Amino acid sequence: MRYENIRPAIFLNRPNRFIANIRLDGNAVACHVKNTGRCRELLLPGARVLVQMSGAAGRKTSCDLIAVWKGSRLVNMDAQAPNRVFGEWLSGGGLGVTPGLIRPECTHGDSRFDFYFEANGRRAFAEIKGVTLEEEGVARFPDAPTERGVKHLHGLIRAVSEGYDAYAVFIIQMRGVTRFEPNWAVHPAFGHALQKAQAAGVRVLALDCDVTENSLAIHAPVQVEL
Repeated sequence: MRYENIRPAIFLNRPNRFIANIRLDGNAVACHVKNTGRCRELLLPGARVLVQMSGAAGRKTSCDLIAVWKGSRLVNMDAQAPNRVFGEWLSGGGLGVTPGLIRPECTHGDSRFDFYFEANGRRAFAEIKGVTLEEEGVARFPDAPTERGVKHLHGLIRAVSEGYDAYAVFIIQMRGVTRFEPNWAVHPAFGHALQKAQAAGVRVLALDCDVTENSLAIHAPVQVEL
């Protein structure tokens, strides 16, 4: 996926989950944050960021925060991007097959999964999670407790028991990590649910990304350690 109208800026502060104050062309302006996660290790005062300018009428802000530099590493922060790049990767044969049907946002039972798809006579659900937390080369999810994430894993387990294929996919929105693992310190229940899901037949994938100033694309699988 590609972005248009990208501009560099400096992060100042984040008064709430949805708004960041940035310095753009020498002026302090408010910017929409397209990620409601904590991102405390990324959004530090003085951090270099990338914003996408918007000409849409009726907006309270003129731009969206898309990415941030963590040292020399560029990290995409767009919470909508993981689904988009996974959809591109899936339709391009990323799983080794080209699905004949891909349907986003599909409800099954009491869960709403990011994707339903059919390939080689098999039916499958996939739930996608974006990962922006990296610590000493290790990517971790989540960065805050997520009961919704636990519910999704239980839903995938039920789907497998009903004969579907199921995938829990972690899109690491950066390059250069050594492995992916649950964030045990923040939400051990999610880690246990992920272990249970894998044991039940849910396929757990972690995929890192090529990140540039105006694009994001899945690069390669990353080792998963549960």
